[in-house]
Amino acid sequence: MVTAELAVAIPAVVLVLVVSLGGLMAALDQIRCVDAARIASRAAARGDPPSAVRSLAVRGAPKGATVMVRQQGSQALVTVSSRTGGWAGLVPSWTVSASASTPVEAGGAGR
Repeated sequence: MVTAELAVAIPAVVLVLVVSLGGLMAALDQIRCVDAARIASRAAARGDPPSAVRSLAVRGAPKGATVMVRQQGSQALVTVSSRTGGWAGLVPSWTVSASASTPVEAGGAGR
């Protein structure tokens, strides 16, 4: 009787652990997207070249992340997004994204 209960309980516990790990990885990727967007936004506001700004964002973002850098009025805007999860169909996949805006410094954009 105990063997049959274990045969059902162990796979269920493993599935819960895998889903929990997927959620944890999504949270970590979200934090990395926030950090990358914030760092790149500050660099863009300083007037760093677009290639350097994109390089900073890609370096801090999760692998395979997309980075969008633009200037809107007097704000430097950076958006970083990444797809996470989707392990062997057991864990759903999510898109995590973060945006940051920083006021452009006086004389910074025209360097």
